[in-house]
Amino acid sequence: MEVDEENPTSTSPAEASDLIPDSESVLPDVNTTPVQPIQPILPPVAVPPIAPIPTIPPPPVPRPLAPLPIRPPVSRPPTTQNGEVRASDSDSDHDDSGPNQTTSGPTGEYEISEESRLVRERQEKAIQELMMKRRAKALAVPTNDMAVRTRLRKLGEPMTLFGEREMERRERLRTIMAKLDAEGQLEKLMKAHEEEEAAASAAKADAEEDIVQYPFYTEGTKALLDARVQIAKYSLVRAALRIQRARRKRDDPDEDIDAEIDWALKQAETLALDCSEIGDDRPLSGCSFSQDGKLLATCSLSGVAKLWSMPQVKKVCTLNGHTERATDVAFSPVCDHLATASADRTARLWNTEGSLLRTFEGHLDRLARISFHPSGKYLGTASFDKTWRLWDVETGEELLLQEGHSRSVYGIAFHHDGSLAASCGLDALARVWDLRTGRSILALEGHVKPVLGVSFSPNGYHLATGGEDNTCRIWDLRKKKSLYTIPAHSNLISEVKFEAQEGYFLVTASYDMTAKIWSARDFKPVKTLAGHEAKVTSLDVVGDGHSIATVSHDRTIKLWSSSSHEKEQAMDVD
Repeated sequence: MEVDEENPTSTSPAEASDLIPDSESVLPDVNTTPVQPIQPILPPVAVPPIAPIPTIPPPPVPRPLAPLPIRPPVSRPPTTQNGEVRASDSDSDHDDSGPNQTTSGPTGEYEISEESRLVRERQEKAIQELMMKRRAKALAVPTNDMAVRTRLRKLGEPMTLFGEREMERRERLRTIMAKLDAEGQLEKLMKAHEEEEAAASAAKADAEEDIVQYPFYTEGTKALLDARVQIAKYSLVRAALRIQRARRKRDDPDEDIDAEIDWALKQAETLALDCSEIGDDRPLSGCSFSQDGKLLATCSLSGVAKLWSMPQVKKVCTLNGHTERATDVAFSPVCDHLATASADRTARLWNTEGSLLRTFEGHLDRLARISFHPSGKYLGTASFDKTWRLWDVETGEELLLQEGHSRSVYGIAFHHDGSLAASCGLDALARVWDLRTGRSILALEGHVKPVLGVSFSPNGYHLATGGEDNTCRIWDLRKKKSLYTIPAHSNLISEVKFEAQEGYFLVTASYDMTAKIWSARDFKPVKTLAGHEAKVTSLDVVGDGHSIATVSHDRTIKLWSSSSHEKEQAMDVD
């Protein structure tokens, strides 16, 4: 049994020989082990036959391949880049040789397809564009459009293209500069242009040396110099008197300024419509009281000015002479002369008898407002030719042509001392001028629409302006800023006037068909003068403040008087 377990699969030689196929021969084993003692023979064990193992045929031997033909190397002429001769044998140089491009491989060179070549060209082009954009962003390109145009002209490019905007023009300049920089020509071009400009500027400087240098300002006439000297002397005396009077009121215990203001405002509250008269067949455009308040002058769009007696408002005479509509009228502060302005570009001086004394010609466009200097020797006119002018009343000579507004000049007023003039215009700006030096000493910015009226206060340091933004602004000349803004009317303000004696109240006229009185102490409303049926175009205040005259597009003159003044007149009659 032990032997059976040890050799469970042992077979006899005859059986083994039966298992070997006939095609194979069995070779005797030379190195055989020594023969063991023969064990006792046991009865044979039945073993099932084993299936023959199938034979796998060996793989066929591959036939050797023919070697690839080796292409002869293509000889290329040396290429130039940035002015330098460059000979390269790299593969990248051969890649650009044309449609028959080759690339070296482990066994030689092989052809690149047309599609691969196009893909490679697109990649190289994209890389070049990316590098160009990076180089363009690193360049300093001017932001001012005029500088961009100048740079394009220097580079020999058109300054602008059809329909091209500012940003598009700048991007075009950036692209051109990046392209030139990539080619190494930008610095060379810019340096050449700088040298040309330096040479041109040097030549220009040499030419300017031979030219006589003139002052940057316009030299005035001898008459203007004399007028400035007279205005300076006149204003110094007036300013000294005003300051002396203000000090006396401040230091005198008997003077109560608040009581005086209260009395003047109470008197203004009692103003009522005293008389209404048809002034002309056309709308009225201006009015002005004489120095004594006994005459009122009006003008209308018919070009006719008329004189009226006060307080009955009866016509005295008619002033005919203008060929276009009259725009303003003003009485002289020292005599019975009056001046009218017209759209025929002239101003005329008249006497109270209706005789024409002088004509002031020189403006290039229609006139707006006019005003007399406190001395009565000079007349200021504002015009739509963007200038205001100063005239000598006695000779009719134009002393000063003053520019400074960017649009039409509409209003003009003189300081009560005579040293300053104020102008306002359609550029929403008011300017203060020193008549003694000719300088613009103050520009008052605050209105958002054209300024149509301007007036100095008798106190010497307040200035009022009114305009199309429906507001009246009070300016402090000492602080050089706006002191108060009055939302005065519901339509544009056509005229602004301070009470001429003390300046205790302010009157504004508006296209909302009303005129309003405001306190000069706190700028609160005091009285509304309502009665006109159309736009109120102008107003004036009698020197003592007892009467106010307004004219309108309804062709009427309305006189507003205080009740206390009427009682005083009745007592005088009695």
